Amino acid sequence: MDIVESVLGLPVQDPPGEDFSAADLTWNKLGNAERHDEVALIPYDRVDAFIIGECSNVECPTRFHIERGRKRTLGSLKEYKSDEFLEYRMYWCSFGPENYGEGGSILPSRRYRLNTRNRAARPQSMRGCTCHFIVKRLYARPSVALLVYNNRRHVNNSGTVCHGPLDGDAIGPGAKKIPYVCNEIQQQTMSMIYLGIPEENILEKHIEGVQRYCGSNDIASGAASQYVHKLGMIIKRSTHELDLDDQESIRLWVERNKKSVFLYQDTSDTKAFILGIQTEWQLQQMIRFGHRSTIAADSTFGIKKLKYPLCTLLVFDSRQHALPVAWIVTSSIAKADVAKWMQALRDRVISVDTGWKVNAFLIDDAAAEVDPIRETFSCPVLFSTWRLRRSWLRNIVKKCGNIEVQREIFKRLGQIVYGMRGGNDVMPALEEFTRDFADQTAFLKYFKAKWVPKIEMWLTAMRTFPLASQESSGAIEAYHVKLKDRLYDDLHLGASQRVDWLVHKLTTELHSSYWLDRYADESDSFPSVKDEYIASTSWHRALQIPDDAVSLDVENHLFAKVSSQRDGHRMHLVWNPGSEFSHCDCDWSLRGNLCKHVIKVNMMCGNRRDSQPSMSLDSFKDILTDILKKPVDDSVDLDISAAWTHQMLDQIQKLVELNSANNIRNVVDNMPLKWVAKKCRTPLGKPGSTPAFPSTSKNNTKKPVSRRRNQKRKRLACIG
Repeated sequence: MDIVESVLGLPVQDPPGEDFSAADLTWNKLGNAERHDEVALIPYDRVDAFIIGECSNVECPTRFHIERGRKRTLGSLKEYKSDEFLEYRMYWCSFGPENYGEGGSILPSRRYRLNTRNRAARPQSMRGCTCHFIVKRLYARPSVALLVYNNRRHVNNSGTVCHGPLDGDAIGPGAKKIPYVCNEIQQQTMSMIYLGIPEENILEKHIEGVQRYCGSNDIASGAASQYVHKLGMIIKRSTHELDLDDQESIRLWVERNKKSVFLYQDTSDTKAFILGIQTEWQLQQMIRFGHRSTIAADSTFGIKKLKYPLCTLLVFDSRQHALPVAWIVTSSIAKADVAKWMQALRDRVISVDTGWKVNAFLIDDAAAEVDPIRETFSCPVLFSTWRLRRSWLRNIVKKCGNIEVQREIFKRLGQIVYGMRGGNDVMPALEEFTRDFADQTAFLKYFKAKWVPKIEMWLTAMRTFPLASQESSGAIEAYHVKLKDRLYDDLHLGASQRVDWLVHKLTTELHSSYWLDRYADESDSFPSVKDEYIASTSWHRALQIPDDAVSLDVENHLFAKVSSQRDGHRMHLVWNPGSEFSHCDCDWSLRGNLCKHVIKVNMMCGNRRDSQPSMSLDSFKDILTDILKKPVDDSVDLDISAAWTHQMLDQIQKLVELNSANNIRNVVDNMPLKWVAKKCRTPLGKPGSTPAFPSTSKNNTKKPVSRRRNQKRKRLACIG
């Protein structure tokens, strides 16, 4: 293996195949004879393929987690080396870092990990593995990643194999007779038990997972059967009531699950109750899907039935489904309390990945505190109307028996909202609405009591913030429906007023359901679970409806017909097509949900020139229009607008040039000159040379004086 001093001469390797590992690459030593690392260059967009290949090691199958990460922005460095990073992430084998092997010292523990109890006689997942590598996205070549392998062998500090089929000398009584049950296998088995899958199916999948790590043998299969049965009995006998007093029960749960709690504040005379829950798996998903993406909030859930309302923070995964990454149970929505748990959550994420950043935060409640979001996450705030739409539609269907009246009421409410965005006055429209539907006393009583006092607040929020799309609104609603089904199917009717019951349901059944969904999608292990997960949102179900199944009312644009995919003889009628306030006669829509037929019809109407744009697109156009407003000629506002516009244009042009360039050196050479203090003018981002002018700073004037004093001391020493 050659020793090189720079990565400039290394070739960029792109092995064929979907996945590849370290064995498929040619490695070089970077550094000198005394200190060097094994390095290789690959395309940055193939980093995930390399990680998947490393996880599929036959001798030591494993997973890698992000131990730490950092990021920089282009232009932040004036001088840099060839191996300087734009993005930095350290991946560590999930069988580390603590070491129980003979002669091995204890490695520093990970900051967060699953607080699962080991059911076997030996340590299961924390085996002291020292295998880890670093991925650097190069600052000078953003399209290239530098792989730095610090330790390629899956061994502990004593140098012995610490996991996998080759680990025949595991420490612990009867260790050779007990199969590996790492966190992944244990979580998979627990998830299947919580979801009510038959035990024989659970045992089959559990044995497959065990054999993946320690090979096939009769001893492992026999022990696996006992393990699954024992774990099932433990889960069935477990209870949420750790103490008769709910407050004391929560204290005990927090004490036992410290690594899954990012903030706990007990209730007192001066402080509100706050409990922030985030497992290690949720933390990793928040880092993975939340960075440079959107975080959404399903807020104030269960305000009527639960002891304290529940707020869920969601990210959108690879299929744009809403994935819960944190649960906050609190008795207060005051600005100070919201800022406290938001800051605690962000600090936890930043402690793992310092470069983590959110692009947007999506809220669904007009009364939500926006200042803590902007101060904590420093990102724009978007508003989703799914909660407003769902509440109106459910009560219209519930309190109005005639379906034609339901369609007309929902359409009129939508026209009020659209008119408000167009600048119309709301109150005259509401007065006309109440006169026209005066005979619908049940609905008007509900509407006047709940919505009229705060309708101005909601409409102001819709006018102030950019509006979220139907896809994101549908994803949040899908999570909300699933959460409601999981919580309210409990047989203990009085348990909803206990916080420990809510925490138990969230961290067991709901967490297991989403964990298994993601695992099934990424590993193709459970086809039925994966298919159900893919079709869990109305947006994805709408994509399966062919265009020829939809017929539009071309003349009057009053309705659209969608033929059923299950029963070809049945037609669903969508009233008021092209609007977010469309009404469908399917069962899913009549329960207040955003159905696939409405989304499909709106997709097709969006391609028509004569149809009105969606509210999200309309709000986007309003933002662009505000930007394009011409300031007063020869004014300071004109100067500021020109400066901002030029800065945005310059950033966009640089980004396009960097992404399309094959040679980063040409881009740097073409950058404008920038004056740097104490140095000559240098191209932006290019290392500077010797200063063209001598410096006259005070620090430099002291150097000749100190040099003369040293020379004088040497002469005196020689004389002495």
